[in-house]
Amino acid sequence: MVNVAKRYYIFIFLVSFGWTSSGLAIHSGIEPINDFNLNKYLGTWYEIARIENSFEEGLTNVTATYSLRKDGKVKVVNKGYDIEDEEWDEADGYAEFATKPHVAHLEVTFFWPFYADYVVFEIDPDYQYAFVTSDSNEYLWLLAKTPQVSQTVIERFMRVAREKNFKIEELVFVPQEKYIQSKSTQFAKSEENSTKSLQVKDHKQEVGQDD
Repeated sequence: MVNVAKRYYIFIFLVSFGWTSSGLAIHSGIEPINDFNLNKYLGTWYEIARIENSFEEGLTNVTATYSLRKDGKVKVVNKGYDIEDEEWDEADGYAEFATKPHVAHLEVTFFWPFYADYVVFEIDPDYQYAFVTSDSNEYLWLLAKTPQVSQTVIERFMRVAREKNFKIEELVFVPQEKYIQSKSTQFAKSEENSTKSLQVKDHKQEVGQDD
């Protein structure tokens, strides 16, 4: 199976043909949010759902991590688990704003000099979930800062996707079991450590009372 980096190179190459003389194209009915806060957006986002595409086919537990580079551009690290090869794949790239820093329309590349649109057209006030698209209604992602979201978020995502004429019949929900299990394990260990700490504290108190 082609590794994820090569898949993204192909995606960027194909989408780059959507360029116009005024810049990268955004499909009809989509407006990037106009009060975007990059600092709040930085960090790891979990892919909850996507319109299936060739460069992510067969990938689960997909994440995108964004961090600020010294030159002001945004470092992009996309990671996913290849279920056929049973291994993690990763692609590194960078993004920069297409127009202004408060407009959530970025140009991302994994293979310079070819770029593709990255458009955030809805985000919640706390930056816990985001709806993202590219240059056509064939690309759509639901991203979240946690590996699971509420049914309310999913229902809104589906409703907005339908209203914006995305191909919702091609939507797939992305398994995030590796991260969910990891967080459950971390929580269990935290609870275990807390219990042990309380037991030690209670024991010391009992010893003090005996003295």
